[in-house]
Amino acid sequence: MSYRIWTAAALSSNFHSLADSCWRIVEAQNRVSTLKLVETFQEQKRLEELLEEKKPPYPPELSSYHYLLFTPFRYEPYERGSRFRRRGQKEGVFYAAESVETAMAEMAFYRLLFFLESPNTPIPDNPAEYTAFSVKYGTNKGLDLTIEPLLRNQKDWTDKESYEACQYLADRAREAYTEIIRSLSVRCPNQGKNIALLSWKAFKSKKPEARQTWRLSIKPNEIAAICEHPNKTLVFDRALLEDDPHIRKLKEVHGGLWR
Repeated sequence: MSYRIWTAAALSSNFHSLADSCWRIVEAQNRVSTLKLVETFQEQKRLEELLEEKKPPYPPELSSYHYLLFTPFRYEPYERGSRFRRRGQKEGVFYAAESVETAMAEMAFYRLLFFLESPNTPIPDNPAEYTAFSVKYGTNKGLDLTIEPLLRNQKDWTDKESYEACQYLADRAREAYTEIIRSLSVRCPNQGKNIALLSWKAFKSKKPEARQTWRLSIKPNEIAAICEHPNKTLVFDRALLEDDPHIRKLKEVHGGLWR
């Protein structure tokens, strides 16, 4: 069955209520980095203001929301787009996961992909620091790709090489005023679920609920993610993460440059 049968009307007739907390991973961001560039806190404040002025505007409706929530709605997607967002599309997507483990598996994959796309950039010996945060969401206009009838096109929704089917679905979903799409993570070895907020209206809080600091370290055979509070370690097999069409193609191009 072609994924193109899913019109806006067909999707709206399959809405589900979705409500819980989701997790998102971002590179650790704090003001310590800019403090190194100035001599006083007043100078740092001004520097932060100047940096903010240069950033793209965010929807005015999000002015009272924490920046970690509105950031995905202010920047354009990568050149080839993302799973539920076409190249150059103005509407943002807040990508997250139902568990921090799934969110970290996604981050581990894209960390690997980053270094393969920049083969002359050495993998650092020190682990990279990330912030994991959770936020509440809820909607009556949700689509769940992990259950019938949308499950029938699971092969299309989980295609690792092409986002065309998911981007087509997202276009029709926006026409139906969908707020959330729940889907299977193609990067998580435990088949965790991802949550994509197409609209900020699905947020049920204006700031993160919880935060965790994680350190991600890339080793020859594995990627280790470590959190101290709570004490938790996740280990991902590099061979499994590298078994991906994007990475296989890049490895063929770069050959011995890949570690």
